[in-house]
Amino acid sequence: MSQVTVRFVGGPAHDLVRPLPADADGTPPTRWVLRHPDGRGPAVGGPDHLYERDRPDGAGTWTMRFVHSYPVGMSE
Repeated sequence: MSQVTVRFVGGPAHDLVRPLPADADGTPPTRWVLRHPDGRGPAVGGPDHLYERDRPDGAGTWTMRFVHSYPVGMSE
């Protein structure tokens, strides 16, 4: 499975850059639920954050725009 680099825009993960799995056409997933934006592992009682694919930046990095946060357990 290939990967694509994305930059999260807005929300709690603003400006976080990380690889995500790429679809067959080389784009990131349409939507991505981000559970641990700081990379420190599970946050006890923390919400999940929904991001949607936006557009490539011209240098091969895609942006994922913040949509909203789910209350604890809503995205399970």
